[in-house]
Parts: sequence; C-alpha cells; structure tokens
Amino acid sequence: MEQNNKFMTNAINLKSYSLSETDKIVVMYSQDKGLIRGVAKGAKKPKSKLGGRMDLLVANKLMLHKGRNLDTITQAEALNTFYNTRTDMNKMVYSLYCAEIVINFGMENDPSSEEIYDLLFGVLEQISEAKNKIEILLKCLKFQLKICQILGYGLELSNCVLCSKEQENQDIWFSKTHGGIICKDCAQNLLSIKKMNPKLQKFLIANLETNFDQKTAYDDLVDEKFAMFCFNFLKDYIANFSSKPFKTLETISCVN
Repeated sequence: MEQNNKFMTNAINLKSYSLSETDKIVVMYSQDKGLIRGVAKGAKKPKSKLGGRMDLLVANKLMLHKGRNLDTITQAEALNTFYNTRTDMNKMVYSLYCAEIVINFGMENDPSSEEIYDLLFGVLEQISEAKNKIEILLKCLKFQLKICQILGYGLELSNCVLCSKEQENQDIWFSKTHGGIICKDCAQNLLSIKKMNPKLQKFLIANLETNFDQKTAYDDLVDEKFAMFCFNFLKDYIANFSSKPFKTLETISCVN
C-alpha cells in the first residue's frame, strides 16, 4: 500500500549492515515488493523504537519512506519474532540457511514475492515450533523443494527428463544439470550423474505432492540420518544454480 512517498508492507529481515554508529541498513524480503533495503535510523541505540524489530529473522509490518537510493524505515510492528529459534542453534542455523536461499535468488519487485514471502514465513514459523532435529530437517527440505518450484528449478522425479518415460522401481540416475531423473538407457551416454535410491525418489515425490504445511506418510518413519541425506541432496542441487556461495553451509557442517 503506497501513499505519496510512504508505503506499507510486511517483510522479513534477512541481513543487515552497519551504516553508522547508530544506523544500519536492513535487507528484507517483502510480501509485495520482493527484496527491499531500508535504513533503520537509530536502530543500534539501546532505547530505539526499532531496536529488536530490526534483528535478523523477524517478520514486521513496516512503514517506509521512499528515498532516491534507499528507503527509510519509519515504523515497525513485529508480526513474529520466531522466539524459540533464538535459543536453539540448530533452529537458528537452518532458518538462516532458508533466508540465505531467498537472499541469493530473490529479486526486487519479484513477481513471485507473495508466494515466496508466505513460504519463508511458514518455514521459519514451523522450524521455530519444531520439537526435534528431524522435524527441523523435514521442514527445511520441504522448503527447498517448494522454493525450487517457484524459482523454476523444480525437480522432475517421475519421468526421465530426456526421453519422458515414467520411472518407478527401476534403475534410475539423477542429474543436477538436467534437473531430474535419468533412465537406464539415457544414462549410458551421460557423465556427472549419480544413482538414485528409489526410496529417496518416493520420499521426495511425496513431499512435492503435499502442501507445505501438510505431513507425508513418510514423516513419522524417517530417521535423522535419512532426513539429513535428503537435505544435503537438495542443498547440493540448489547450490548448482546459485551464483553466490552459501555461507551458512559452513555453520551447518559444524553443528552436525
């Protein structure tokens, strides 16, 4: 909603930079404008009205004043601070990883801004409420699958991406560059492909075919080792399309 040089939007804080002793620049993903950057004046002061609302991974309802180069944040009302995440290292690291995906692939005036914002808000909320490491991983890997679909990198897991033949309970391979599974015949002429376990194929398909906030029939059956394997599988796939390295991955390797 815009009026004169002011506008309101819901946005999630993804990253911040120091601008001066008292001010900082906050990079946010907004519900209707994609990536935006705003100056939070006085946010580093102890008694600032913005203060903690400008911390990372806080969702706010914002009022901003449009500027020539940078907008200025004039008001912020916290919608969700994802409080439980802030006292749990695993929750924080995996939340930051999801935020980093949005930073690396998000755009200003993103046409998919509402869908991406809702997905990011949802995964941050569900990670915050997760009861254990497996739940964190399951929420995170479903986010990875869904964000790939929105960004145009969705995986093809039912049919061979080269010949389109349906593949089920057969010898199948996976190609990061082709974005999906390869049948036995087509795989003979390709390099840089890996054999894919049918269990992994079925699990990922089940997650693709359910809504983000729904459980699959496999969720209560998988163990942490398998969930981590799936997460890493998708992490490597996403990294293949990013022009920027993922800094949080180093932290993830340290906490695991």
